[in-house]
Amino acid sequence: MSSEPTRTSWPKNWQHSELHKRVREAIFALPSYFRTSTNIEGISATDIFTLNSALGATIENQVVNTLNQMRAVWDPNEKYLLYSFVRQPQTFPDVLLRKSSTEQHDIILGIELKGWYLLAKEAEPSFRFQVTPAACASQDLIVVVPWALNNVISGSPQVFQPFIESARYAADYRNYHWKYLRQTSSDSTIIHPSNVSPYPRKSDQIGDKPVSDSGGNFGRFSRTGIMDNYLSVAKATLLCGIPAQNWLEFFKIFQDQKATGQIHDEILRLKNRYASTLSEGTPVEIILNQIENLLKE
Repeated sequence: MSSEPTRTSWPKNWQHSELHKRVREAIFALPSYFRTSTNIEGISATDIFTLNSALGATIENQVVNTLNQMRAVWDPNEKYLLYSFVRQPQTFPDVLLRKSSTEQHDIILGIELKGWYLLAKEAEPSFRFQVTPAACASQDLIVVVPWALNNVISGSPQVFQPFIESARYAADYRNYHWKYLRQTSSDSTIIHPSNVSPYPRKSDQIGDKPVSDSGGNFGRFSRTGIMDNYLSVAKATLLCGIPAQNWLEFFKIFQDQKATGQIHDEILRLKNRYASTLSEGTPVEIILNQIENLLKE
């Protein structure tokens, strides 16, 4: 078995090291700075899972806007006034910190940015990360930003503690997991594209491809194990006083199209479960009452 990959760093004399540190700090601070004018009302409990596809790209754009508004955090001395975070969808990486120029040497770092709706039915980030390691610069990051509506079934999106990892390490570890850690009898060979370098053009072939992948699972990032500790914490995020994982389990009863009586029983069970910590008129009480009213319509 090959040895487990390790995180590599940029040269010690890299002139943007302090900036990189501050960008990471800014990303971790996103929940305190994130603002959005988006507001959702009137969604039914049966449609709660559809928010991921409806709002995912919007949330990611707003994260980029927020980072640019946080310049005082990542550029307190105003050394990088000509630089900003720019979104480039359908190209790796999703976000670049660059000058307005299109020259490659004006790029400082890239971020592969993924939003994760905490109440998505998959119960884990479902995106695929298939980029070959050679396409990742040593300073590039992969960032997963979890989010949910502030009143669970209504209100404005709010974001929570992001997951941050080296993009190159993530790509190396994904391949290591595919080849050596999975329990499989199929061919685990991976074909790597040639002549790849960081910050590729949209037309460049930069994806690793497995020889055998009948289940279409190659690149399912959350299944490599690299996020396991983070996911445990993220699923415990309190949404109106109740862990996200418990809300998810509750909303799955609508997806399973259970009878109205069963749904009422689940609502009562959830109320009783948190009765000792919730008082009348709390957001959870209001939300569950709203859902009960929806069932009567």
